[in-house]
Order: sequence, then C-alpha cells, then structure tokens
Amino acid sequence: MTTSTDTTTDTTTTELEAAAFRRLVAHLRERTDVQNIDLMNLAGFCRNCLSRWYREAAETRGVTLTDPEAREIVYGMPYKEWQAKFQTPASSTQQASFTEAVRHNH
Repeated sequence: MTTSTDTTTDTTTTELEAAAFRRLVAHLRERTDVQNIDLMNLAGFCRNCLSRWYREAAETRGVTLTDPEAREIVYGMPYKEWQAKFQTPASSTQQASFTEAVRHNH
C-alpha cells in the first residue's frame, strides 16, 4: 500500500517485501518437516517454485543465477543435500492430492 505523500514509498515497500521474503525463507528452512508436496497441495507453490521465481527475478535484472544456485538460497544448502536429509517419500494420499490439484490448475 502506497501513499503519494511518502517520497520513500518505493524504497520502503521494497525493503518490507525483502524482509517478508527473508522471513518466509527462514521459516521454510526451519520447517524441514513440511514437505514440498504438502506445500504444493495446500498452497500451490513450494520451495522449488520460490527458488525459480527468485532466479527469474534475477534474470530480469541481468543477474545470471542457475537453478541450483537459486535453490541453495531458498533451502540454505544444496538441494541434493536437503533432499537426502529431509525429503520423505510421498504417500499415496499426498500423490493423489497433488494429481487432483494439478488437474484443477490446468
């Protein structure tokens, strides 16, 4: 939300958005018990989506960032390491919910 009387609105808004992003990333790093498939099923996005959005934003600003680099920013470690430490096999219920959600979103 911006007002025309605040000359630092754009800067302040960007700073607030960046702070919220950092908090979201920190929260997702702490909640390693929450699987990406659960995020996808409930919210329609996951850590990988967030890292892709980050990479895409970097590209629009001329910053080259690979998917693995962007994922490491979001996961706080290489993706393969996170998978080995925290990712669990998806249950049949999770898989069915994901299939249903994808069908409704396309």
